[in-house]
Formats: sequence, C-alpha cells, structure tokens
Amino acid sequence: MNTVSSKANMLAEHLYSRLKDDIFNFRLLAGERFTESEMAQRYGVSRTPLRDALYRLEREGYLTVAFRSGWSVRPFDFERFEQLYDLRVILEQAAVHAICDAEHPVDLSELQAIWLVSPEERLTDGAQVSMLDEAFHQALVQATGNAEMARVHAEVTEKIRIIRRLDFTKEDRIAATYEEHGRILRKLMERKEIQAGMLLKSHIESSKAEVRKITLHMLYAARQRLGGADAAA
Repeated sequence: MNTVSSKANMLAEHLYSRLKDDIFNFRLLAGERFTESEMAQRYGVSRTPLRDALYRLEREGYLTVAFRSGWSVRPFDFERFEQLYDLRVILEQAAVHAICDAEHPVDLSELQAIWLVSPEERLTDGAQVSMLDEAFHQALVQATGNAEMARVHAEVTEKIRIIRRLDFTKEDRIAATYEEHGRILRKLMERKEIQAGMLLKSHIESSKAEVRKITLHMLYAARQRLGGADAAA
C-alpha cells in the first residue's frame, strides 16, 4: 500500500469514528438530513474519504442515503441494541458453562489481578474501565477455546461498543462494575455455574437498562438544545 493510499484510509477511519461519535453523542440527531458537501465543510476534508466513512456507517445501519435527498441519520433503534445485549447473555452464559465444566481449571489469574482489588486500587477513569470491562467479557468467551463463539461475540462487542461506553460515564456504575465482576469471578473460581450465570445475566441486564436510561436522557437534552437554538434563530 502506497503512502497516499495509507493516509486516505487513515483519514476515512478517523472520519468514521468522528461521525459515529457525533451520532451517539447526539450532535447528529435521528432523522437529521445532510449532504456530503455540508459534512466535508463541517470536518474540513475532501469528499472522497468522507464518502468512504459515510457508506461504512450506512452498511452498519446508522445512516441512510437517497439519490435526491442525500444522507440522513437513522432513528435510534433500541430494539436492535437490546437484541444484541440479549445475544451477549446467551454467548457469555455458554462461556460460563464451558469454564465451570472444563476438565482442568481455567486460568483466570489475569482477570483476578484487575478486578479483585481493593477499592483504593480501582481505576476511576471511565474510558479505561470501559476497555477493561470489554476485555473481561471477551476473555470469558475466549477461555472456552471456541473460535467461532469468540468471533461472534467480538462482532456483537463492536456493534454495541459506542453505546456501551455510556455505562461508564457515572461513578457509581464504575464501582458497580468492579463489584459485579468480582462476584462473577469468585463463583467461576469455585465452579459454581448456576450462580455465576445468574450474576452474569444480572450484570449485563443492569448495564443494558442503564445505557437505555442514559441514552434517552441524552437524546431528550439534545432535542431541547436544538429546539432552543431554533427558537433563538
């Protein structure tokens, strides 16, 4: 790959992340229409890498495009995200079964070193804890040794990542994650499958409910800001 092509790909990746972040932080609202020219001016880029990013988001279901009316943001699909969270439960409970049923104890020492720590040793940065949380759940699935299960779980993780991070914008949710992961790990170490599975399901359900609540609040606040701006204009 030549230097020019590499830079174009990096720019398209950067624009993809910025656009996705604007959608999920409600700087681009559901139903909002825009043209490629408007977005190119907004981000200060040419239309070619922008178009690559837009079509990627269209394939992922975040945007729609029409020949005459340009681009628009799809309505926020809570049902789709909840289905993805439900799929997580199925995959991760299967992982719990595999870990507890394994012939030899599964090595969970790396997870223990991160999550079974005193309150004083816990991280407080939401972005860091979000990444560690994602790694925790991926590690459980990878511990099964089932490559296909891990692949599907990774795809689900990617699809919910940008909304899932909202769960770590509140201090009490960071603390709850440490507590809940700790309880899950202890039951896994004891090979208590039923209890570990129940704790895991409750943990994911709590995260799903919290993310929905935060998202609704952010969406309402964004609409209020937009309404105020329109009134001022």
